[in-house]
Amino acid sequence: MLAVEGLNISKSFKEIKALDNISFSVSRGEIFGIIGPDGAGKTSLFRILVSLLVPDQGSATVLGYDVVKDFREIRKKVGYMAGRFSLYKDLSVEENLNFYATVFGTRLDKNYDLIKDIYFQLEPFKKRLAGKLSGGMKQKLALSCALIHRPDLLILDEPTTGVDAVSRKEFWDLLKHIREEGITVMVSTPYMDEARLCDRVGLMQKGLFMSISKPSEIYKAFNKTLYEVSHSMGSYQLALNLRRFPWCRNAWMFGQKVHLSVDSEEGESLFQSYADENNLSYARIRAGIEDTFIELMK
Repeated sequence: MLAVEGLNISKSFKEIKALDNISFSVSRGEIFGIIGPDGAGKTSLFRILVSLLVPDQGSATVLGYDVVKDFREIRKKVGYMAGRFSLYKDLSVEENLNFYATVFGTRLDKNYDLIKDIYFQLEPFKKRLAGKLSGGMKQKLALSCALIHRPDLLILDEPTTGVDAVSRKEFWDLLKHIREEGITVMVSTPYMDEARLCDRVGLMQKGLFMSISKPSEIYKAFNKTLYEVSHSMGSYQLALNLRRFPWCRNAWMFGQKVHLSVDSEEGESLFQSYADENNLSYARIRAGIEDTFIELMK
């Protein structure tokens, strides 16, 4: 059974096409991740799904409701956490939670079992103004407010951006717990390593889904030979040098090293000869999420 379905959705802002005729679906009870850089269209899509934007063309249903005709019902059943911290900074943690509970016609104690793992970490700071919280604590407060009415669908727009590594891990542990409560989760992120934590992932770029599949299947889209290459000249200059050759399909910097893809056995042989002649260190490697994303972009 589907929690979300989008058919041929397009959205433009003057000359900029934020979404370009995309179709997708999200099953109930899954964590569906959308991975992509800034400007890929993630926020525009989420704002359409929570009825804050109207698509230029196409249609979408959320929990069986049309995003244009049934926006009032959708807002009752969806929890939305925007990319920017959007709670009341001059209210305390406790006041923000009570305010959002009142808006949705419920009480903090009524759904406390759903947010207790999060609120347990917030409770020592419940009298502190929201604007004075750390980045990780702000995210936990925003998640608590999005869950306070026990929604059927939780939509999170880049919830871990700017948050330290420990808080990011804690946040994803919370999402798994939320999914176990029967709540469907849609989450966007620019961090490729978070893709493997989702049940399914859509790789998005320039308003298009380049691929939608399980994380374990994403790598299958990379069907070229991939090398990790390094040299004392540095990754920037090395990447520029490798791109000059016809046997180089693509070369991109990956930290202090370069990842190089080649098309054919002949290309592999030519590269290895070049690498040996120029004292390059290299090893054949398996593609990761980042490598697949770059390959799909090409």
